[in-house]
Amino acid sequence: MNSDYLKKSIPFLWRLTLFTLLIGALHAYIIQSFFPELHYTIPIWKIYTFHFLVVLCLFGIVSYGYFKNKKNVFNVFMVGTFVKMILAIFFLLPLFFSKTENMQGDVLNFFIPYFLFLALEVYSISKLLTQAKNGS
Repeated sequence: MNSDYLKKSIPFLWRLTLFTLLIGALHAYIIQSFFPELHYTIPIWKIYTFHFLVVLCLFGIVSYGYFKNKKNVFNVFMVGTFVKMILAIFFLLPLFFSKTENMQGDVLNFFIPYFLFLALEVYSISKLLTQAKNGS
């Protein structure tokens, strides 16, 4: 295993874990405090586990691809993002086929963290590529 790959991946894993715990706890607190009467089909912990695993895999693949072949990083990122969108649809498929009264709340519970995780992912990948390009 490439030592540069591990040096860049371990700090990201810690950042992602901390981000997931903080945002997930805040999300759960907001729902319990302000919307206790609403029932959601998909539990918050499943949403955050999904986002954590998908972002971790995508970052791992992109950073590994960067250290193996620097030319195809953008293509790998774009294909990975497309696959991530398809996985999100599959994750939400049971919700779309169910007859819940609060589908809008469930969709918001999924996509607000989705975009927060996407922002972290894009920031981390661009930081990785900038640092690697500058040689640090």
